[in-house]
Amino acid sequence: MAGEHRRRRRRGQPDRGAGEQAVQVQAPYITRNIPVFELLDDVGLTLIETNAERILEEVGIEFRNDPAALQLLRQAGARVNDERVCFPQGMCREIIQRSAPASFIQHARNPARSVEIGGMSTVFAPAYGSPFIRNLAEGRRYATIEDFRNFVKLAYSTPHLHHSGGTICEPVDLPVNKRHFDMVYSHLRYSDKPFMGSVTTPERAEDTIAMAKIVFGDDYVENNAVILSLINASSPMVFDATMLGAARVYARHNQATIITSFIVAGAMAPVTVAAVAAQSLAEGLAGMTFIQLTRPGAPMLYGNFVMSMSMQTGAPTFGTPEAAQALNIGASLARRLGVPFRSGGSLCASKIADTQAAYESSNTLQATVNAGVNFVLHTAGWLEGGLVMGYEKFILDCDQAGVARVMLEGIDLSENGQAMDAIHEVGPGAHFLGCAHTRKNFKHAFYRAQTADNNSWEQWVEDGSLEAPQRAEKIWHKMLEDYQEPPLDVAVFEQLDHYVATRKASFEDANY
Repeated sequence: MAGEHRRRRRRGQPDRGAGEQAVQVQAPYITRNIPVFELLDDVGLTLIETNAERILEEVGIEFRNDPAALQLLRQAGARVNDERVCFPQGMCREIIQRSAPASFIQHARNPARSVEIGGMSTVFAPAYGSPFIRNLAEGRRYATIEDFRNFVKLAYSTPHLHHSGGTICEPVDLPVNKRHFDMVYSHLRYSDKPFMGSVTTPERAEDTIAMAKIVFGDDYVENNAVILSLINASSPMVFDATMLGAARVYARHNQATIITSFIVAGAMAPVTVAAVAAQSLAEGLAGMTFIQLTRPGAPMLYGNFVMSMSMQTGAPTFGTPEAAQALNIGASLARRLGVPFRSGGSLCASKIADTQAAYESSNTLQATVNAGVNFVLHTAGWLEGGLVMGYEKFILDCDQAGVARVMLEGIDLSENGQAMDAIHEVGPGAHFLGCAHTRKNFKHAFYRAQTADNNSWEQWVEDGSLEAPQRAEKIWHKMLEDYQEPPLDVAVFEQLDHYVATRKASFEDANY
C-alpha cells in the first residue's frame, strides 16, 4: 500500500522528469493549423467504403488460432465459418463508432510530454523493427541493446520527435524471448516521453503492462493510456493469434493499439490504389471491431502501411506516388470513421543516407503532412526498406521533421506576423536588417536546419568539405555525449530491476 501511494504521488508531480534537462523543449506534440489535402471527394471515398464493406461481408477476414476471438465476433453478429469471419454490412462501423474515442491522451511519465493522438494533432515517432544498424564508422551490422539504448536517448534528446517509439532496432545480442524486458526498461528509464509496448507474444504484452504499472501505478494504468502498441494484420485479410493475443491484453487494460494493414501492393493486395485502400480499410475495420468488442472505449488508431513493389524484381519500393495516394485516402477514411490515423514516415529503399534516401523519404513525409496523419511511426532512421536503422539518417530525418512542424503550425497572422510596423519603419529603397522588428525576431525568424551547410564554398572547404551524413555523424555523437538521464525515483529503479531480474530467471533463454 505504501509503495502504491508513492507511485501515485510521483505521477502527480508536475516537474517529474522535467527539471534541469539537456534537451531542447518544444510543445509535446504538433497542433495542426493548416488544412488537410484530400485526393478523393465524397463520391470516391464512399465507393472505397462500399467496397470495404463488400470485402467484409462477401470475402471475410480470417482470425487464426484464436477460438475466443471467433466466439466474441460470433456473439456480436458476425458469421463464422471455421476461421473465416464475415461481417454483415455496417456491423463493424456501427460497433466502432458506438464506443471508440476520436482522440485520446497517451500519458508520459513526465506529464509535460504527454501527447494527444487524434483530431488536429500530429505525433512523430522514430522508426521501428530494424534488425540492423548503419553508421559511417562501422557500416552495416546487426543491432545490439547498446544501439537500442542509443536510439532511445537520441529520440529523447531531439525536440523533433514527440515519442520514444517501440522496437527502434532489434537487439539481436539478447535472447528473443527476453529482449522485450530490456527494450521496455530502456524506454522507461532513458526517456520520459511516451513509448510503445511489446507485441511478439501476449505474455510479453503482459510484462509491458506490469512494468508500466511499476512506474505509473496500477490504478493509473487501468484508467489511462500510457502504452501504445502496434498490431499488424497479416495481409491479405488475416489476423494471427500472436497479434490478436497481444491486442487483447492491451485492450483489456485500456491501453492503446494501432490496428494496421501491412501491405506490399501487388503481393499482399491488388496493384491498384483503390483496391489497396478498400482492402486496408476492411482489415482495419475488422481489427478495430475486435478491440471494441474486447473492451468498449479502448483507445485505438486505424493505420495503413502501404508500399508498392517492383514488378520486375519483387522488391518493395518506397516514396512512390501510389503509396502516397493510398496513405492520403486512408487518412480521409479514418476521419470519416471518427478514429485517429497512423501512417507515413520517412521511408526509403536506399541502403545509405544518399540522394535516393532523401528523395524517397521526403516524398513520404510530405504526403504524411498533407494527409493529416495523427501518429507518424518511422519518422526518423529508416533505411533499406526497414531492415536498417541509420544513425546519420536518424539525424537527417529529425531535421526534416522540424521542417514539417513549421509547415503544420501554419502562418503567423498576429500583429508581429504581419510586421506592418517594420514596413512603415523601413519604407521604400532601404533594408530590414537593422529595423526593430528584425532585431526582435531574428533568433527564431526561420527554421535552421542542423544538418545543412549554408556557408560559402571557401568556408565549407575550410570546415572539412563535409557532406550531410558526415555533419549528421558529428551531431549524433555530440547528442549522446551531452545526454542526461531524466530523473526517476530510486524506488522505481529498484522495482523495475527486481521485476526484470525475477522474470528473466523464471524461464530459460530461447531464440523464438
